[in-house]
Amino acid sequence: MIRSTPLARLLLAGAAALVAATPALAEGEQFIPLLVYRTGQFAPLGIPWADGKQDYLKLVNARDGGVNGVKLAFEECETAYDAGKGVECYERLKGKDGGASGFDTQSTGITFAVTDKAFVDKIPVETAGYGLSQSADGTVFQWNFPLMGTYWTATDVILQDIAKKAGGLKGKKIALVYHDSPYGKEPIPLLQKRAAAEGFEVLLLPVTPPGVEQKATWLQVRQQRPDYVLFWSAGVMTPAGLREAQATGFPR
Repeated sequence: MIRSTPLARLLLAGAAALVAATPALAEGEQFIPLLVYRTGQFAPLGIPWADGKQDYLKLVNARDGGVNGVKLAFEECETAYDAGKGVECYERLKGKDGGASGFDTQSTGITFAVTDKAFVDKIPVETAGYGLSQSADGTVFQWNFPLMGTYWTATDVILQDIAKKAGGLKGKKIALVYHDSPYGKEPIPLLQKRAAAEGFEVLLLPVTPPGVEQKATWLQVRQQRPDYVLFWSAGVMTPAGLREAQATGFPR
């Protein structure tokens, strides 16, 4: 069963606004490129995401006749979560069928790679809860549209929760075990700023993708004895890290 979620309604509202802004296409179709990663190390995450987006666009066309009478056309392009392939998809699809309405890259690395291009091409880059955190400043990043917060938002929420449970952050040691990629590095600037302001220590422990081997990382955790570990993982890195955390005796 397909459901209408808040995210889906938000993306649909954005699509409607873009349709309204392009009256020349009012009697045709609005083209929506779908960057996907059905292959590669993150395919278990990418496949259901890609299926859901495509199903939702089909639903809008079948149930509602499109948006304001304009049908939504789409085409998938496989990136395998690779920035280079993502740029190739962007370049190939940006001018298709009268021009792409915008790009939901599904990848932080690809977001980084196409942001400067989108600024020149004047094409929206929409990131739902991921992407380039500093793009929340729309006065600088005029063509990036971060929806539902950013990784800095998520990091701040986590720190607030720790502070509430621990009675503050001062004097604490917080480790970040992170996927060594643009995605995994996103929390670092906020953590460092907050640490300087609130008097806690940050321990940065990168994990080489895909993250299957983490024994050395968790031995460092055992040696450094942080009060909390923020585990910023994706794909196979997640179960591998949880197993190593258990093996080294890190408390739940």
